[in-house]
Amino acid sequence: MYRMIGALLLSAGVALLTGPKLIAYLKKLHFGQTIYELGPAHQQKQGTPVMGGLMMAAGILVSSLAFHPARWSGGWDFIIPLLAVSFLNMCIGFADDYIKAVKKRHDGLSPWQKIAGQVIVAAGFSVYCYFCPAVGSSIRIPFAGTDWDLGIFYIPVMTLLGIFIVNSSNLQDGLDGLLGTVSAVGSSAWAVICLLLMLVPSLAGIADPDGVAVCGTFALATAGACVGFLRYNRYPAKTFMGDTGSMLLGGGAVATAMLLRLPVLLALIFFTPVMSSVSVILQRYYFKLTHGKRIFLMSPIHHHFEKKGYSETQIVSMYAGVTLILSLIAVLSILK
Repeated sequence: MYRMIGALLLSAGVALLTGPKLIAYLKKLHFGQTIYELGPAHQQKQGTPVMGGLMMAAGILVSSLAFHPARWSGGWDFIIPLLAVSFLNMCIGFADDYIKAVKKRHDGLSPWQKIAGQVIVAAGFSVYCYFCPAVGSSIRIPFAGTDWDLGIFYIPVMTLLGIFIVNSSNLQDGLDGLLGTVSAVGSSAWAVICLLLMLVPSLAGIADPDGVAVCGTFALATAGACVGFLRYNRYPAKTFMGDTGSMLLGGGAVATAMLLRLPVLLALIFFTPVMSSVSVILQRYYFKLTHGKRIFLMSPIHHHFEKKGYSETQIVSMYAGVTLILSLIAVLSILK
Protein backbone atom coordinates (compact mmCIF):
# COMPACT_ATOMS: atom_id res chain seq x y z
CA MET A 1 0.00 0.00 0.00
CA TYR A 2 2.73 2.47 0.99
CA ARG A 3 4.75 1.58 -2.09
CA MET A 4 1.75 2.27 -4.30
CA ILE A 5 1.17 5.68 -2.72
CA GLY A 6 4.88 6.44 -3.01
CA ALA A 7 4.79 5.54 -6.71
CA LEU A 8 1.82 7.89 -7.21
CA LEU A 9 3.54 10.83 -5.56
CA LEU A 10 6.97 10.27 -7.10
CA SER A 11 5.56 9.81 -10.59
CA ALA A 12 3.52 13.00 -10.36
CA GLY A 13 6.55 14.85 -9.02
CA VAL A 14 8.83 13.65 -11.81
CA ALA A 15 6.30 14.67 -14.48
CA LEU A 16 5.81 18.08 -12.88
CA LEU A 17 9.52 18.76 -12.54
CA THR A 18 10.55 17.58 -15.99
CA GLY A 19 7.65 19.34 -17.72
CA PRO A 20 8.99 22.92 -18.07
CA LYS A 21 12.41 21.91 -19.38
CA LEU A 22 10.96 19.32 -21.74
CA ILE A 23 8.42 21.78 -23.17
CA ALA A 24 11.14 24.41 -23.64
CA TYR A 25 13.39 21.85 -25.36
CA LEU A 26 10.60 20.70 -27.68
CA LYS A 27 9.90 24.33 -28.60
CA LYS A 28 13.58 24.87 -29.31
CA LEU A 29 13.56 21.89 -31.67
CA HIS A 30 10.32 23.14 -33.29
CA PHE A 31 8.55 19.88 -32.48
CA GLY A 32 5.15 21.50 -32.84
CA GLN A 33 1.69 20.18 -33.67
CA THR A 34 0.36 20.86 -37.16
CA ILE A 35 -3.37 21.56 -37.20
CA TYR A 36 -5.31 20.70 -40.34
CA GLU A 37 -8.60 22.13 -41.58
CA LEU A 38 -10.42 18.79 -41.62
CA GLY A 39 -11.11 18.85 -37.90
CA PRO A 40 -12.79 21.31 -35.54
CA ALA A 41 -11.42 24.85 -35.31
CA HIS A 42 -8.24 24.31 -33.27
CA GLN A 43 -5.99 26.68 -35.19
CA GLN A 44 -4.90 28.39 -31.95
CA LYS A 45 -3.12 25.13 -31.09
CA GLN A 46 -0.85 25.35 -34.14
CA GLY A 47 2.76 24.79 -33.09
CA THR A 48 1.99 23.46 -29.59
CA PRO A 49 4.86 21.10 -28.67
CA VAL A 50 4.16 17.38 -29.11
CA MET A 51 5.89 14.40 -27.48
CA GLY A 52 4.96 15.72 -24.03
CA GLY A 53 4.21 12.12 -23.20
CA LEU A 54 7.92 11.74 -22.49
CA MET A 55 7.40 13.39 -19.10
CA MET A 56 4.82 10.72 -18.26
CA ALA A 57 7.23 8.03 -19.40
CA ALA A 58 9.90 9.39 -17.07
CA GLY A 59 7.52 9.41 -14.11
CA ILE A 60 6.25 5.89 -14.76
CA LEU A 61 9.73 4.43 -15.25
CA VAL A 62 11.36 6.03 -12.22
CA SER A 63 8.52 5.41 -9.76
CA SER A 64 7.72 1.86 -10.93
CA LEU A 65 11.31 0.80 -10.39
CA ALA A 66 11.86 2.83 -7.20
CA PHE A 67 8.79 1.36 -5.49
CA HIS A 68 8.95 -2.15 -6.93
CA PRO A 69 7.86 -4.67 -4.26
CA ALA A 70 10.77 -6.05 -2.25
CA ARG A 71 10.54 -9.57 -3.67
CA TRP A 72 11.94 -10.10 -7.17
CA SER A 73 10.22 -12.83 -9.22
CA GLY A 74 13.01 -13.27 -11.73
CA GLY A 75 12.15 -13.57 -15.42
CA TRP A 76 8.44 -13.76 -14.64
CA ASP A 77 8.41 -10.53 -12.63
CA PHE A 78 5.48 -8.45 -13.89
CA ILE A 79 7.47 -5.21 -13.99
CA ILE A 80 9.35 -6.51 -17.05
CA PRO A 81 6.34 -6.98 -19.36
CA LEU A 82 4.52 -3.92 -17.98
CA LEU A 83 7.39 -1.61 -18.86
CA ALA A 84 8.24 -3.48 -22.05
CA VAL A 85 4.75 -3.30 -23.54
CA SER A 86 4.28 0.33 -22.49
CA PHE A 87 7.63 1.59 -23.72
CA LEU A 88 7.81 -0.44 -26.92
CA ASN A 89 4.43 0.98 -27.92
CA MET A 90 5.70 4.39 -26.89
CA CYS A 91 8.67 3.96 -29.24
CA ILE A 92 6.29 3.30 -32.14
CA GLY A 93 4.39 6.45 -31.23
CA PHE A 94 7.61 8.42 -30.85
CA ALA A 95 8.72 7.40 -34.35
CA ASP A 96 5.35 8.51 -35.69
CA ASP A 97 5.56 11.87 -33.88
CA TYR A 98 9.15 12.40 -34.99
CA ILE A 99 8.33 11.88 -38.65
CA LYS A 100 5.38 14.27 -38.40
CA ALA A 101 7.22 16.98 -36.44
CA VAL A 102 10.71 16.81 -37.95
CA LYS A 103 10.25 15.29 -41.38
CA LYS A 104 7.02 17.27 -41.82
CA ARG A 105 5.18 14.26 -43.19
CA HIS A 106 1.57 14.59 -42.05
CA ASP A 107 0.86 10.84 -42.12
CA GLY A 108 3.94 9.89 -40.06
CA LEU A 109 4.57 6.17 -40.16
CA SER A 110 2.62 4.33 -42.82
CA PRO A 111 -0.34 2.31 -41.49
CA TRP A 112 1.50 -0.92 -42.28
CA GLN A 113 4.64 0.19 -40.44
CA LYS A 114 2.63 1.13 -37.38
CA ILE A 115 0.53 -2.04 -37.40
CA ALA A 116 3.59 -4.24 -37.95
CA GLY A 117 5.24 -2.80 -34.86
CA GLN A 118 2.08 -3.17 -32.80
CA VAL A 119 1.58 -6.77 -33.93
CA ILE A 120 5.12 -7.69 -32.87
CA VAL A 121 4.67 -6.11 -29.42
CA ALA A 122 1.14 -7.46 -28.84
CA ALA A 123 1.92 -10.96 -30.09
CA GLY A 124 5.13 -11.16 -28.08
CA PHE A 125 3.31 -10.08 -24.93
CA SER A 126 0.46 -12.53 -25.54
CA VAL A 127 2.95 -15.38 -25.86
CA TYR A 128 4.60 -14.24 -22.62
CA CYS A 129 1.25 -14.28 -20.80
CA TYR A 130 0.32 -17.66 -22.27
CA PHE A 131 3.45 -19.31 -20.86
CA CYS A 132 3.60 -17.28 -17.64
CA PRO A 133 2.66 -19.52 -14.66
CA ALA A 134 0.74 -16.68 -13.00
CA VAL A 135 -1.35 -15.81 -16.09
CA GLY A 136 -1.85 -18.64 -18.59
CA SER A 137 -4.61 -18.95 -21.17
CA SER A 138 -7.58 -18.39 -18.85
CA ILE A 139 -9.28 -15.05 -18.32
CA ARG A 140 -11.59 -14.11 -15.46
CA ILE A 141 -15.23 -13.30 -16.26
CA PRO A 142 -16.39 -10.44 -14.01
CA PHE A 143 -19.68 -10.73 -12.11
CA ALA A 144 -19.82 -14.47 -12.86
CA GLY A 145 -16.67 -15.19 -10.87
CA THR A 146 -15.62 -17.91 -13.30
CA ASP A 147 -12.71 -18.50 -15.67
CA TRP A 148 -12.77 -18.94 -19.43
CA ASP A 149 -9.89 -20.94 -20.83
CA LEU A 150 -9.16 -19.78 -24.38
CA GLY A 151 -6.48 -22.38 -24.91
CA ILE A 152 -4.12 -21.67 -27.78
CA PHE A 153 -6.60 -19.12 -29.13
CA TYR A 154 -5.56 -16.89 -26.23
CA ILE A 155 -2.56 -15.70 -28.25
CA PRO A 156 -4.36 -14.39 -31.39
CA VAL A 157 -7.34 -13.04 -29.41
CA MET A 158 -5.16 -11.12 -26.96
CA THR A 159 -2.90 -9.92 -29.79
CA LEU A 160 -5.90 -8.36 -31.51
CA LEU A 161 -7.06 -6.91 -28.20
CA GLY A 162 -3.67 -5.32 -27.58
CA ILE A 163 -3.61 -3.67 -31.00
CA PHE A 164 -7.20 -2.48 -30.61
CA ILE A 165 -6.65 -0.93 -27.18
CA VAL A 166 -3.44 0.87 -28.15
CA ASN A 167 -5.09 2.36 -31.23
CA SER A 168 -8.20 3.26 -29.23
CA SER A 169 -5.98 5.16 -26.80
CA ASN A 170 -4.39 6.97 -29.72
CA LEU A 171 -7.78 7.99 -31.13
CA GLN A 172 -8.95 9.27 -27.73
CA ASP A 173 -6.12 11.80 -27.61
CA GLY A 174 -7.87 14.59 -29.49
CA LEU A 175 -8.73 17.25 -26.89
CA ASP A 176 -6.74 19.05 -24.21
CA GLY A 177 -6.54 16.87 -21.12
CA LEU A 178 -8.93 14.21 -22.40
CA LEU A 179 -6.86 11.03 -22.50
CA GLY A 180 -4.74 12.10 -19.52
CA THR A 181 -7.82 12.59 -17.35
CA VAL A 182 -9.52 9.35 -18.44
CA SER A 183 -6.28 7.42 -17.93
CA ALA A 184 -5.74 8.89 -14.46
CA VAL A 185 -9.21 7.74 -13.39
CA GLY A 186 -8.88 4.34 -15.07
CA SER A 187 -5.40 3.66 -13.68
CA SER A 188 -6.64 4.50 -10.19
CA ALA A 189 -9.41 1.93 -10.68
CA TRP A 190 -6.83 -0.73 -11.59
CA ALA A 191 -4.93 0.16 -8.43
CA VAL A 192 -8.06 -0.32 -6.28
CA ILE A 193 -8.69 -3.67 -7.97
CA CYS A 194 -5.12 -4.69 -7.20
CA LEU A 195 -5.59 -3.78 -3.55
CA LEU A 196 -8.70 -5.96 -3.36
CA LEU A 197 -6.89 -8.85 -5.05
CA MET A 198 -4.00 -8.50 -2.62
CA LEU A 199 -6.43 -8.74 0.30
CA VAL A 200 -8.44 -11.60 -1.23
CA PRO A 201 -6.34 -13.34 -3.96
CA SER A 202 -9.10 -15.88 -4.61
CA LEU A 203 -11.26 -13.15 -6.16
CA ALA A 204 -9.45 -13.57 -9.47
CA GLY A 205 -7.59 -16.81 -8.88
CA ILE A 206 -4.27 -14.97 -8.73
CA ALA A 207 -1.28 -17.25 -8.35
CA ASP A 208 1.26 -14.49 -7.74
CA PRO A 209 0.30 -11.86 -5.09
CA ASP A 210 3.64 -10.13 -5.67
CA GLY A 211 2.69 -9.71 -9.31
CA VAL A 212 -0.56 -8.05 -8.28
CA ALA A 213 1.41 -5.66 -6.07
CA VAL A 214 3.62 -4.78 -9.03
CA CYS A 215 0.55 -4.10 -11.19
CA GLY A 216 -0.93 -1.88 -8.46
CA THR A 217 2.30 0.07 -8.12
CA PHE A 218 2.52 0.49 -11.89
CA ALA A 219 -1.14 1.57 -12.08
CA LEU A 220 -0.72 4.33 -9.49
CA ALA A 221 2.57 5.36 -11.08
CA THR A 222 0.63 5.81 -14.32
CA ALA A 223 -2.12 7.75 -12.55
CA GLY A 224 0.47 10.01 -10.93
CA ALA A 225 2.23 10.61 -14.23
CA CYS A 226 -1.08 11.57 -15.83
CA VAL A 227 -1.88 13.99 -12.99
CA GLY A 228 1.54 15.64 -13.31
CA PHE A 229 1.21 15.82 -17.07
CA LEU A 230 -2.24 17.41 -16.85
CA ARG A 231 -0.60 20.45 -15.23
CA TYR A 232 0.69 21.23 -18.73
CA ASN A 233 -1.94 19.49 -20.86
CA ARG A 234 -5.21 20.76 -19.40
CA TYR A 235 -7.03 23.39 -21.43
CA PRO A 236 -5.40 25.45 -22.88
CA ALA A 237 -2.63 22.90 -23.36
CA LYS A 238 1.02 23.92 -23.23
CA THR A 239 2.00 20.56 -24.71
CA PHE A 240 0.38 17.49 -26.24
CA MET A 241 1.28 13.93 -25.31
CA GLY A 242 1.31 12.91 -28.98
CA ASP A 243 1.35 9.31 -30.15
CA THR A 244 4.34 8.98 -27.82
CA GLY A 245 2.11 9.35 -24.77
CA SER A 246 -1.14 7.87 -26.06
CA MET A 247 0.48 4.59 -27.10
CA LEU A 248 2.39 4.47 -23.82
CA LEU A 249 -0.88 4.70 -21.89
CA GLY A 250 -2.70 2.25 -24.15
CA GLY A 251 0.09 -0.29 -23.82
CA GLY A 252 0.14 0.07 -20.05
CA ALA A 253 -3.62 -0.36 -19.78
CA VAL A 254 -3.82 -3.55 -21.81
CA ALA A 255 -0.72 -5.01 -20.13
CA THR A 256 -2.20 -4.43 -16.67
CA ALA A 257 -5.53 -5.98 -17.64
CA MET A 258 -3.98 -9.07 -19.18
CA LEU A 259 -1.53 -9.73 -16.35
CA LEU A 260 -4.39 -9.53 -13.86
CA ARG A 261 -6.38 -11.92 -16.07
CA LEU A 262 -9.11 -9.28 -16.30
CA PRO A 263 -9.04 -8.04 -19.93
CA VAL A 264 -12.87 -8.06 -19.99
CA LEU A 265 -12.83 -5.11 -17.59
CA LEU A 266 -11.26 -2.95 -20.30
CA ALA A 267 -14.78 -2.67 -21.70
CA LEU A 268 -15.67 -0.69 -18.56
CA ILE A 269 -12.49 1.02 -17.40
CA PHE A 270 -11.35 1.84 -20.94
CA PHE A 271 -14.86 2.47 -22.27
CA THR A 272 -14.39 5.95 -23.71
CA PRO A 273 -11.26 5.13 -25.75
CA VAL A 274 -13.00 1.96 -26.97
CA MET A 275 -15.98 4.05 -28.06
CA SER A 276 -13.62 6.36 -29.93
CA SER A 277 -12.59 3.40 -32.07
CA VAL A 278 -16.14 2.10 -32.39
CA SER A 279 -17.39 5.52 -33.54
CA VAL A 280 -14.70 5.69 -36.23
CA ILE A 281 -15.53 2.17 -37.47
CA LEU A 282 -19.27 2.84 -37.52
CA GLN A 283 -18.82 6.18 -39.26
CA ARG A 284 -16.58 4.74 -41.95
CA TYR A 285 -18.77 1.76 -42.83
CA TYR A 286 -22.03 3.71 -42.63
CA PHE A 287 -20.53 6.36 -44.93
CA LYS A 288 -19.65 3.68 -47.50
CA LEU A 289 -22.94 1.80 -47.25
CA THR A 290 -25.08 4.94 -47.55
CA HIS A 291 -22.86 6.64 -50.14
CA GLY A 292 -21.99 9.69 -48.11
CA LYS A 293 -24.32 9.81 -45.09
CA ARG A 294 -22.91 10.07 -41.56
CA ILE A 295 -23.97 8.85 -38.13
CA PHE A 296 -21.90 11.44 -36.28
CA LEU A 297 -21.09 14.99 -37.24
CA MET A 298 -17.46 13.94 -36.96
CA SER A 299 -15.53 10.99 -35.56
CA PRO A 300 -13.99 10.08 -33.16
CA ILE A 301 -17.09 10.82 -31.16
CA HIS A 302 -15.52 13.50 -28.93
CA HIS A 303 -15.33 15.69 -32.05
CA HIS A 304 -19.04 15.05 -32.60
CA PHE A 305 -19.70 16.58 -29.18
CA GLU A 306 -17.50 19.55 -30.15
CA LYS A 307 -19.55 20.07 -33.29
CA LYS A 308 -22.69 19.97 -31.12
CA GLY A 309 -21.37 22.95 -29.15
CA TYR A 310 -19.76 21.38 -26.10
CA SER A 311 -16.51 22.97 -24.93
CA GLU A 312 -13.35 20.92 -24.52
CA THR A 313 -13.54 21.17 -20.73
CA GLN A 314 -17.17 20.04 -20.73
CA ILE A 315 -16.32 16.99 -22.81
CA VAL A 316 -13.36 16.12 -20.58
CA SER A 317 -15.57 16.38 -17.50
CA MET A 318 -18.25 14.22 -19.09
CA TYR A 319 -15.75 11.55 -20.13
CA ALA A 320 -14.14 11.59 -16.68
CA GLY A 321 -17.55 11.13 -15.04
CA VAL A 322 -18.45 8.22 -17.32
CA THR A 323 -15.07 6.58 -16.68
CA LEU A 324 -15.45 7.02 -12.91
CA ILE A 325 -18.91 5.43 -12.83
CA LEU A 326 -17.92 2.51 -15.04
CA SER A 327 -14.70 2.04 -13.08
CA LEU A 328 -16.69 1.73 -9.87
CA ILE A 329 -18.82 -0.95 -11.54
CA ALA A 330 -15.60 -2.71 -12.62
CA VAL A 331 -14.30 -2.69 -9.06
CA LEU A 332 -17.59 -4.10 -7.75
CA SER A 333 -17.63 -6.76 -10.47
CA ILE A 334 -14.66 -8.66 -9.03
CA LEU A 335 -16.34 -9.03 -5.64
CA LYS A 336 -18.68 -11.70 -7.03
